[in-house]
Amino acid sequence: MHRITLILLLLLLLPDMYIYFVHIVRRTKRLLWRALYWLPSAVLAAVYVYYIYLGGDNPLSDHTQGIGRMAIAVMALAAPKLVFMLCSLVGVGVHYAVRICPRWPFTAVGAVLAAVSFCNILYGCFYGIKRLEVKEVEYCSTRIPEGFDGYRIVQLSDLHTGSWETPEVLERLVKLVNAQSPDLIVFTGDLVNQQSHELDPFKATLSRLYAPDGVYSILGNHDYGTYYRWRTPGEEKANLQYLIRQQSEMGWHMLNNAHAILHHRGDSIALIGVENDGEPPFSQYADLPRAMQGTEGLFCILLSHNPTHWRRQVLPESDIDLMLAGHTHAMQMEMLGHSIASLKYPEWSGMYHANVRGKERSLYVNVGIGYVGLPFRFGAWPEITVLKLVRKDTEAE
Repeated sequence: MHRITLILLLLLLLPDMYIYFVHIVRRTKRLLWRALYWLPSAVLAAVYVYYIYLGGDNPLSDHTQGIGRMAIAVMALAAPKLVFMLCSLVGVGVHYAVRICPRWPFTAVGAVLAAVSFCNILYGCFYGIKRLEVKEVEYCSTRIPEGFDGYRIVQLSDLHTGSWETPEVLERLVKLVNAQSPDLIVFTGDLVNQQSHELDPFKATLSRLYAPDGVYSILGNHDYGTYYRWRTPGEEKANLQYLIRQQSEMGWHMLNNAHAILHHRGDSIALIGVENDGEPPFSQYADLPRAMQGTEGLFCILLSHNPTHWRRQVLPESDIDLMLAGHTHAMQMEMLGHSIASLKYPEWSGMYHANVRGKERSLYVNVGIGYVGLPFRFGAWPEITVLKLVRKDTEAE
């Protein structure tokens, strides 16, 4: 989180210097007005230093909301100024290439685009993080047993309860999920940010999630508490045990390198869950062979938090039909079907397919409900996935 904020501060400094020397200095000679221009950036830099370097050993845990608001303030200043600077630079380049072309139209366009980006950031901060979106997805396969044709699975992921101040959004989430009449609810990791006690205020709310075949969950990279500076290894271990116990008390069934056999209308499928298995430096605790033992011949759905696990192990070493993942958040921003998350994750949102050894395999990536660090979402709205299993006839195939 503080790395992201530091990058934003650096991105703010460059446009600040450009705007100051190219526009502010030319338009005013009064030192007071020139100094006031730097005031917002100076205040944010001071707040950043206070939180990160003077906020204790665990500033992100102790000052989650404050640091989040600071990061949004930095983003709300940095992005518009960067947009304005780029448009202004284009105007300067065009003016020197074509002397008769004035610079002011580019400056005006930059000012408009800067205002638009500022408004979008405010929307993503105040409304985007609460804009719950239900996505209806059909998964078709000849391997789906007849009894599971039409079976409805709701997938939730990345709640990050430590980022929420009140249970209001999660109460709406529970109502929306239950209104989908799911047969099964699955949660694919990252229930908390750093400490299991972050779940305490939301435990009663989340325990009201209901599906006839139950609620199943797995662990994500944040759930292990590795981002918190514990005084002893024993504290870190107790933190994880408490989180597992809490989920059990909510009525959730955890699949830590284990599986459950689900029965519906006379047929059976296997629901497999593994602990987090991410690309380095993320933790790798999955034991896929152990989790799969006893599921031979069944249609298999795997819950695994990190989508990179699909290509690293699931595809080459198993015959699992469908994997459900989260983790990416789509970097909490998506525009026109694109996200910077694609620079890091080949599979970052939605359904993906691969044909391995003549068998179609699939992965669905949920972009999550909560947020980490930046209390912001735009385009990648908080997602409730309703996955409907559809049996495809072999003859139609």
